[in-house]
Amino acid sequence: MVIQKKTPQRMCVGCQEMKNKKELLRIVRTPDDDIILDSTGKKSGRGAYLCCNEQCLIKAFKEKRLERSLKRVVNPEIYEQLRSGIVT
Repeated sequence: MVIQKKTPQRMCVGCQEMKNKKELLRIVRTPDDDIILDSTGKKSGRGAYLCCNEQCLIKAFKEKRLERSLKRVVNPEIYEQLRSGIVT
């Protein structure tokens, strides 16, 4: 009998699809109240997950889903920083 490991699943705040955690980008509100892109997935703070495409970021911005997930107002400048982080 082979035991299969479950892969962690997270929901994208943009498209609201469940995907493997490793396929998504983690955005973190740190204890210092900064919002940063977490490439390691291990930084402390409240996290939200996004697909690696610009459409999900735009949808999260328009419907304020990222703000709801992080429980903080997110400035448009931060969205631009995240957008440049996703594109690269």
